[in-house]
Formats: sequence, C-alpha cells, structure tokens
Amino acid sequence: MQENTQSGANRRDFLKKSALFGLGLVAAGNLVLPATARAAGMAANSESHDLGILNFALNAEHQAIAAYQVGADSKLLKPGPLKLALEFQKDHEAHADILAETIKKMGGTPVAAKLPLTASMGDLAKAWDLPVGKLKNQSDVLHFAAGLEIGAAKAYLGAVKQFSNPELAHAAANIEGDEAMHFATLRYALGMNPVPAAFISAMPNG
Repeated sequence: MQENTQSGANRRDFLKKSALFGLGLVAAGNLVLPATARAAGMAANSESHDLGILNFALNAEHQAIAAYQVGADSKLLKPGPLKLALEFQKDHEAHADILAETIKKMGGTPVAAKLPLTASMGDLAKAWDLPVGKLKNQSDVLHFAAGLEIGAAKAYLGAVKQFSNPELAHAAANIEGDEAMHFATLRYALGMNPVPAAFISAMPNG
C-alpha cells in the first residue's frame, strides 16, 4: 500500500513539474469544438476555445473517476484487477487536478464533479449515465473500462490540432500515451491482444 501511494505521488510530482502543469491538459471524449463552446460563439484556435475544451476534458475526467469507483464498488473485481482499476483511477484524479488548476490559471472556472465519490454506486451510475445494469462480472467491468480508455486516447489524438497553444498539443500527445497504456493493460488482463492495431485510430472501442 505504501509503495502504491508513493507511486501515485511520484506520478503527480512528474506531471506538475512538466509543461503540462502550467499550460494545461486535454479532453477525454469527443474533442471537436464542444457544443457549449459553439453556442457561446467561441472561435476555434483561441484561448476561449482552449478553455472550453479543457473544461469539457475535466468533466470527462470526473466521469472516468466515477466509472472506476462504480467498478470498484461493484464487488465484481478480484484483488489484482481491483488494484489495477484503483491505480488507473488515481491517474485520472491527477489529470483532473491539473486540469482544474490550469483552468483557474487561465481565468476560467473548473466544472465540478456531479457527485462525491462517497455517493452510492447507484447514484454515481445514474448521475454519470453509466451502464451499471450491464456489468455482470469482472470481464464486463474490464471491457467497459477499456472502452473508456481507448475513447480517451482517441480524443487526445484528435485534440492535438485543436489548441491555440502548442504546449497543449504536446500535452494531448503526452496524455494520449497514458490512456493507450491503460487500454493495453486492461486488454491484457482480459487475456486479449493488448495492441490489436498499428494505429490508435484503428483500435477497437473496447
């Protein structure tokens, strides 16, 4: 447990010391210009546009954190996969922390999580529209998590060209690798080929 805690602290320290800390992160989800940004008349390749994507990303990170909590609370995971899921949840928490701080540094207001993680599994699933009723066994949970991770990796790939600040594009590529490794590790835990395609864009969605 102490080793896991130290590992999480080291990861956070690394991220905070990188350019990512001062200049931002990227979204998980569909990273074309978000509808909220379009509705507000935000021009692409502007700081306002960047802030819209960053907040969209933060909301997606909140959802990923909640999804891993639901998976852990489901009692469907054996000790090994449960430990893995909680480690990946810590990664998403680190992403969310940096996103929120970056948004503040840029003069924006970070979007808040819909519910605290102490909420019941049912309430978390309902708030974030998670398919908890379809999670019947460990394999279901891991497949669902893998789908979230490859979706995030593809989103980071698509975000590279979306930012006006080139450091944000670098951050997108940086975090894309983390999500891709999550995806590969989850597939390995499922007994599947961890890297089933030569390109992120060609990876199956789960």
